[in-house]
Amino acid sequence: MEYEFLRDVTGRVLVRMSMGHEVVGHWFNEEVKDNLALLDEVEQAAHSVKGSERQWQRTGHEYTLWLDGEEVIIRANQLEISGDEIEEGMSYYDEESLSFCGVEDFLQVVNAYREFVNHR
Repeated sequence: MEYEFLRDVTGRVLVRMSMGHEVVGHWFNEEVKDNLALLDEVEQAAHSVKGSERQWQRTGHEYTLWLDGEEVIIRANQLEISGDEIEEGMSYYDEESLSFCGVEDFLQVVNAYREFVNHR
């Protein structure tokens, strides 16, 4: 999972992720927005479920993050589509609305993001 941190003209931090993990970047850009307390909450949750069968979920304004002891799932809230709403034979494009990654990989991005934000 490759990533890049940038600052826009206003100084806001933007995250760009490699293909297949774009939603992780969107989550940082839309939900975190320099809110390091949210990152603390996610890290604490990751440590609390590690080695157990428990799961943790955080629903944000645009994205929901789930994690368990091994995997992180980030999904756009707009994907709340039930099977009955999609006509037979039809599907929807969710490549940039859903992402899976390992907890350790995700926590590496969290730490790198925090370092980037703190080194203005």
